[in-house]
Amino acid sequence: MIAAKELARHFDVSKPWLQRTLAREPKRILRAVDGVTFDIPKGTTLSLVGESGCGKSTVARLVVGLYPPTAGQVLFEGKDLAAARAQPEMRRRMQMIFQDPYASLNPRWRVHDIVAEPIRAFNLVPDPAAQRERVAELLRQVGLSPLDGGKYPHEFSGGQRQRISVARALSSNPEFLVCDEPTSALDVSVQAQILNLMKQLQRDLGLTFLFISHNLAVVRQVSDRIGVMYLGRIVELAQSENLFLRPRHPYTRALMEAIPDLEMTGRSRTPVGGEVPSPISPPSGCAFHPRCPLANDRCRAEAPAMLDGVACHAVQEGRD
Repeated sequence: MIAAKELARHFDVSKPWLQRTLAREPKRILRAVDGVTFDIPKGTTLSLVGESGCGKSTVARLVVGLYPPTAGQVLFEGKDLAAARAQPEMRRRMQMIFQDPYASLNPRWRVHDIVAEPIRAFNLVPDPAAQRERVAELLRQVGLSPLDGGKYPHEFSGGQRQRISVARALSSNPEFLVCDEPTSALDVSVQAQILNLMKQLQRDLGLTFLFISHNLAVVRQVSDRIGVMYLGRIVELAQSENLFLRPRHPYTRALMEAIPDLEMTGRSRTPVGGEVPSPISPPSGCAFHPRCPLANDRCRAEAPAMLDGVACHAVQEGRD
């Protein structure tokens, strides 16, 4: 359903032209996403994970057309999204669930108006009475009462607000949902409720998900495939269980070591050393080499290509 081909997004973070000219400074380009390729078959879930600042949320916004790509393209059922995103039907078929349920809902609107906004925008149900019935149905679908439609967002807990966000996303009858860390602002017990709700909706409605998270324990519950991102690139892409049973890239292994697990108590762990490099001036060769225990001269000079689901010279040469 969705395919990204060498997708890139760069941001100009330079000083104003006059200041830059007087100081004789070059332009500063932040490479938030730098050559990402993946595809998502219909009815499945692809998750992107990685440290904060690796470009996950930028990929999410590129996929739904909120950002135009600097290079590459996004294909929706084979059609270039950049050329087709102005079509109302294309926009109706993809929706986004945002990270913070406290910021993504209009505090001045009642829940009924929030959920009904996409219905009105796409003119899906012209009759006001039918609109009210459709909103009531959506609220029941996400585990809320139709009477909640008359309340304001501040009257709900964080988990209930995220359910409202899910109902709003479903109101345009989409086929593809981008979930940008939808559980990171919620308590652990509420996270489980939202994840179970999303899995149930996927089974019932045949939805396709792009799930963004920095929590590997969360994405294991919902993903068919997982892509691990580092500094704007995907360094490993594999089936969910294969990634957890046999992580191959050194960065993926380091992320696995950081997952809390009672069975690993007392076992020595090696944390990832160093700092995340700046995307404004990334390292030469493999971006992970300053922190990688397996790096050699080739890693410092040559960026690895994605082969058999992993981009790592050490793995490809058998040095792991």
